[in-house]
Amino acid sequence: QVQLLESGGGLVQPGGSLRLSCAASGSIFYSMHWYRQAPGKGRELVASIGYSSSTDYADSVKGRFTISRDNAKNTMYLQMNSLKPEDTAVYYCNALDYHSRTHWGQGTQVTVSS
Repeated sequence: QVQLLESGGGLVQPGGSLRLSCAASGSIFYSMHWYRQAPGKGRELVASIGYSSSTDYADSVKGRFTISRDNAKNTMYLQMNSLKPEDTAVYYCNALDYHSRTHWGQGTQVTVSS
């Protein structure tokens, strides 16, 4: 059974940093992604990483967020720096396996506020 478990969310002041983790089990994943959903808005793709660690970012987070993965631990990370109030959202881990099935974590809340 595939499980994706996010951790690392919390409350941080503007300009601060957080590091999210997504611990995966039950499969090897072709690509992994971070999405976020702010109150009253749709789910937004934030960053993606392939198995060989190729990366892509939404324009809104380029230069501030860094996605990475440790294949030996089957874990993905999102280092978030220079956080802004508009980064406040529930952040979700998403993964695509080699059978083209997509999987979601339960989400972790990130709140950026003074």
